[in-house]
Amino acid sequence: MMAGIPLDNNGLPVGYQFNPDWEVTPRQVKAMLDASEDFIFIDCRTPGEYEHCRIEGASLLPLQEVGHRLDELEPVKEKKIVIHCHHGGRSLQMAAYLRRRGYCDVTSMAGGIDVWSMDVDASVPRY
Repeated sequence: MMAGIPLDNNGLPVGYQFNPDWEVTPRQVKAMLDASEDFIFIDCRTPGEYEHCRIEGASLLPLQEVGHRLDELEPVKEKKIVIHCHHGGRSLQMAAYLRRRGYCDVTSMAGGIDVWSMDVDASVPRY
């Protein structure tokens, strides 16, 4: 438990409704990064949020810009894509958007950068 929020065995807040068809845990993402797995890691928060704090290895592509910037993702359409935001809502929206456009292996990081900060890397500030 960190910051008064109890975490379950997966490192998610107790009671979090994790959906493995749509989500990966921050711990899973950390393991993928540590193993240098070949995947695209996208931060779909705003530029201001990204400037405040970020996860090393994630590229900024704000949710509100994805429709105008899909051509940038076309070359990686067949790769595994993991998206994160602050708490997981926007990244789920972006994952659904990309899946509707033919991207098959797209998931959201459950709990977003907030849970990353609580469970994986406390040096990333919470906000």
